[in-house]
Amino acid sequence: TVVADLPVVTDFHALVGLGAQGVVDGHNALIGNSRLLQERGIPLSGRVETAIQEHTCDARTSVVLALDGEPVAVFALEDTVRESAAPAVAELRQLGLRTILLSGDSAAVAGPVGQAIGVDEVIADVLPEQKAKLVDDLQKAGRRVAMVGDGVNDSAALATARLGLAVVQGTDIALKSADVIIVREDLRAVPDAVRLSRATLSTIRMNLVWAFGYNIAAIPLAAAGFLNPLIAAAAMALSSTLVVANS
Repeated sequence: TVVADLPVVTDFHALVGLGAQGVVDGHNALIGNSRLLQERGIPLSGRVETAIQEHTCDARTSVVLALDGEPVAVFALEDTVRESAAPAVAELRQLGLRTILLSGDSAAVAGPVGQAIGVDEVIADVLPEQKAKLVDDLQKAGRRVAMVGDGVNDSAALATARLGLAVVQGTDIALKSADVIIVREDLRAVPDAVRLSRATLSTIRMNLVWAFGYNIAAIPLAAAGFLNPLIAAAAMALSSTLVVANS
């Protein structure tokens, strides 16, 4: 296999949520969505806009490459929905959770994906800081929010959420921002994690009730002289055994 030598990129800058820029072979290169080009004052020709519209109708995300301020290519990107996504969402809803898809893609692209996996709501065209703000707003409204993500654009929301879950194949910054890392490719690990945490919390509460109940009942009896020290020691050992067994 022969791999052609790629040109050297200098002065590279990642534009989070929008694209990237750099200098390639002496040309100023800018690649990203149409919003980025419009913000930089680069006009889109009718041919480019037509290509973007066609890709949007096919539920694909368009990425435009501009060299020296002129669009030269349009790339169409299409996400492949994981087979485990829809079952995972269905299980989360069965657990009584409301599911929301936050996406930087347009509504025309994110909408069909959200419909395919069965989420309750789709919020599209959101930048990374907007994702974090939406999570923060939900939490200020009294909601407990868990965020699942794997990309650079998800890192702020993962750090903001009460519980951040990152997929192990995600970017380093996403993994560092999350509280829990899902090491399985199957997204049904997310509802499994929720069930496990609920079972753990329930066990902790049961153990606390038993431990406090034992002491509340035993201490007055011991103080009044109605509880033999040997019986108290045996009861304490039994209490510890029950707590461990219950766990």
